[in-house]
Amino acid sequence: MTGPVLEMRGITKTFPGVTALSEVNLTVRAGEIHAICGENGAGKSTLMKVLSGVHPHGSYEGEIRFEGEPVAFRDIRASERRGIVIIHQELALVPYLSIAENIFLGNEQTSARGVIDWNETLRKAARLLKRVGLREKPQTPVADLGVGKQQLVEIAKALAKEVKLLILDEPTAALNDEDSAGLLDLIRELRDQGVASIVISHKLDEIRRITDSVTILRDGRTIETLTVRRTPDAAPELSEDRIIRGMVGRELDQRFPERTPYGGRDADRVALRVKGWTVRHPVDHQRLVVDDVSLTVRRGEIAGIAGLMGAGRTELAMSVFGRSYGHYVDGTVEVDGREVVTRTVPAAIAAGIAYVTEDRKRYGLNLIDNINRNISLASLAGMRRRGVVDEHHERRVAERYRASMNIKAPTVFEQVGRLSGGNQQKVVLSKWIHADPEVLILDEPTRGIDVGAKYEIYTVIDRLAAQGKAVLFISSELPELLGMCDRIYTMAEGRLTGEVARADATQEVLMRQMTSNRS
Repeated sequence: MTGPVLEMRGITKTFPGVTALSEVNLTVRAGEIHAICGENGAGKSTLMKVLSGVHPHGSYEGEIRFEGEPVAFRDIRASERRGIVIIHQELALVPYLSIAENIFLGNEQTSARGVIDWNETLRKAARLLKRVGLREKPQTPVADLGVGKQQLVEIAKALAKEVKLLILDEPTAALNDEDSAGLLDLIRELRDQGVASIVISHKLDEIRRITDSVTILRDGRTIETLTVRRTPDAAPELSEDRIIRGMVGRELDQRFPERTPYGGRDADRVALRVKGWTVRHPVDHQRLVVDDVSLTVRRGEIAGIAGLMGAGRTELAMSVFGRSYGHYVDGTVEVDGREVVTRTVPAAIAAGIAYVTEDRKRYGLNLIDNINRNISLASLAGMRRRGVVDEHHERRVAERYRASMNIKAPTVFEQVGRLSGGNQQKVVLSKWIHADPEVLILDEPTRGIDVGAKYEIYTVIDRLAAQGKAVLFISSELPELLGMCDRIYTMAEGRLTGEVARADATQEVLMRQMTSNRS
């Protein structure tokens, strides 16, 4: 390692009524992978927005030096001209443009006459897609991709620029284990080529595996910077518990709550039964994205679904909830033994099904509205008084959930877009819990959330199961499924490939079934 490529000293950033950063210090060496860890709301993303010019010079106090020189970025283009490229947690893609167009948006490949050279654009895009492991044609519209593949397009977009310092905010949050490993290998390759990286992630196992240093933030302040020393066989000596202690300021003895069994008389009753569920691609009708899936979830049970990207987990969940594909669906759904029609979202809600989406910012929340109205969205009918929403009742409900779910906000009138990821997820859960469904489908419910907030959400999920709700839990994190679920289904290529009881489940068993083509 050589000297520092980046030095941030005494960075203080305030918003009306809130100090987001207070005297924060950060040093990143050239050719280093440097992690920033902290709970949601610790200031990680704000610090990176200061660095990249999203929060321009003059809006904060302190000094930034890059490659030994003081810098004052007025906008993100200024930081990119110096070779600092940031990939935000919120994707910044134009859905109806192609992958290639998105990769080179603002960085168009032009001929000598100043006209876009489409052949060169497609050729370079194909090379970048291969580099990030995305097997899609450059001409594919981004709207046709899932959130995980869109994240890979963001990374390809960043690599298209002359990058010296790459900032990745939760880069693997939307990726499965296989794709995450490929991305981490890519970050290592960049390090070997002299490119420094700053990685913000709540996946502590990944942090330990690839980083050289870890800076921990808590409540907008720098707590400490740890060097990741490695044993002769390259294993990191820094433990996850040591990082967690710095993040939360205390020991976190348990990652998952002890399961509270449901003691109702109907404990063996099947609350959700899906039979022969088949979903055709809305454009290519011959292509099955979900192929003859049948599964059950009993009352008081948490049943998991594991699968690699493209396995069909989200397509299954969204179609059962009536969210997409419309008449391109075959099969039946039963709730408490009664066949229901769930071809639209209102019909699914009326049948007693709730769905917590994997993309809370796009599908789960109205980011420009407040906590109060977001919580009431799915149950407005029950808040009417003489045909008009009873705002006093709506506020009482929101206040109750703010307290019971430990949503950290000054009032229920706080704009949801200003909350941390963990608190946003609590608002989504509150919305659906208040709708009082019989079945909850949770799609990546802890994506992009720190360990402390994860435990709180796990506790809520356990409490719902203990009350007799049926929970279908979809996750790309196998330890999460193993820690929370009573049974785990596996999917591959749109089909179920196995079903494993909790006592028999291991990561090896699940991965083997997730990579199988047929049950």
